[in-house]
Amino acid sequence: MLVLLGTLCGYRGYRPLADFAKEQWPILRELLALPPSTRIPSYSTFRRVLLRVDFDSLVGLFNQWSRAFITLTEPTWVAADGKSIRSTLTDYSSSYQNFVSTVSVFTHQTGVVLQLQVMENKKSSAIEVVRQLITALSGQPVVFTLDALHCQKKQRHTLANKANTI
Repeated sequence: MLVLLGTLCGYRGYRPLADFAKEQWPILRELLALPPSTRIPSYSTFRRVLLRVDFDSLVGLFNQWSRAFITLTEPTWVAADGKSIRSTLTDYSSSYQNFVSTVSVFTHQTGVVLQLQVMENKKSSAIEVVRQLITALSGQPVVFTLDALHCQKKQRHTLANKANTI
């Protein structure tokens, strides 16, 4: 909860999150009904907790929330894009380089993310992940706009079979 609130308030990183907790501690302790003996978390506590977060589970929970609370009633233009996650790069100087990205489908008009998926570049490609996201949104009134990477026969076939438009 502290990470979410701090991030929404512009505190990004372990030390800024610890600063947020320290600055807002009286309000947070009351809001979260914490006993007075509860200590303010340090930046290393934020780091340890965040390193243990199961990213796949977090993405799954986000997608459940998105499906439950975001309803599209009319055709909506959406795009898909991937962003690498900082500090996930391994073997940076070799051909075995690997990193983790999130690929999201979001609306053009509002920027609201409809669906997320994790991609590890050694295990899958952006093309494959976007295809899975298209399948996940089948039946929704969406019009996909995709960059040149996704303008392949198989990708177009996936879109056509799912009754979506590009």
